[in-house]
Amino acid sequence: MPVTRVLRAAGPVAAAALTAFMTLVSCAPEPARGTPSAQHTGSGLSPRAVRLPPLHAGFDYQIGGAYRPPSGVRIVSRDRTAKPAPGLYNICYVNAFQVQPGEQRQWPADLLLRDSRGRPVVDRDWDEVLLDIGTPAKRERVAARVGRWIDGCADKGFDAVEPDNYDSYTRSRNLLGADDATAFITLLSARAHARHLAIGQKNTAELAGLRKRTGLDFAVAEECGEFDECGTYAKAFHDRVVVIEYTDSGLRKARARYGKRLSIVRRDVDVSTPGSPDYVRRTH
Repeated sequence: MPVTRVLRAAGPVAAAALTAFMTLVSCAPEPARGTPSAQHTGSGLSPRAVRLPPLHAGFDYQIGGAYRPPSGVRIVSRDRTAKPAPGLYNICYVNAFQVQPGEQRQWPADLLLRDSRGRPVVDRDWDEVLLDIGTPAKRERVAARVGRWIDGCADKGFDAVEPDNYDSYTRSRNLLGADDATAFITLLSARAHARHLAIGQKNTAELAGLRKRTGLDFAVAEECGEFDECGTYAKAFHDRVVVIEYTDSGLRKARARYGKRLSIVRRDVDVSTPGSPDYVRRTH
């Protein structure tokens, strides 16, 4: 079952990554509102036209289960196993850097990140094993498998892809670094653009300044209001940011500063469907 990621506060590794990378890349120029964007990923591929999400539009986050979008919604994000919503801008959720619970045996053993004793490194918050993207060869192999999911998103008619857990390196016990994460996401960007899909950066504010180098087109930011990070994404992606808050205080903070610029929604942390006792969706 797809799960959401509550943004974790940046730790020492993330802070080091920000210091190391913040001056490397300037932001790409913003295309005109409502027009396709020609993207280049640095992979050697020719630029590909992709359709970017509309600015400051009604948004719903449905990765916990698809349902009829509420009135006014123009952008929706759904799990890769779901179908896109007709007539809307659809983002396809893919868990790209970690293994979904219960799917560990579907991956080659050598592509699971392991510690010095050979034990898989697990994200304890979500009970997910991290994927090993620590060498070019392994990145290529993992990207090939994730790439098939990206192809599936394109075949279904999604407009964009949202690869989750870009920040896994911060939970890797120093076995992976920001350079591994950026090299891997660049491979995914190339695959997405080759299929005419836009690609969103999921969280990881400390690497937002690298969006031009990595080929990322927009941001999907969880709790950037709560953690005072919306401005980082807004600057890097020229306001092309969809925001999910999981608390009323986070929603108030995000709306107070960015309510007229970004696409913001308040959801319950389990991203449940209408009819569930935990279901929450608010925009005000």
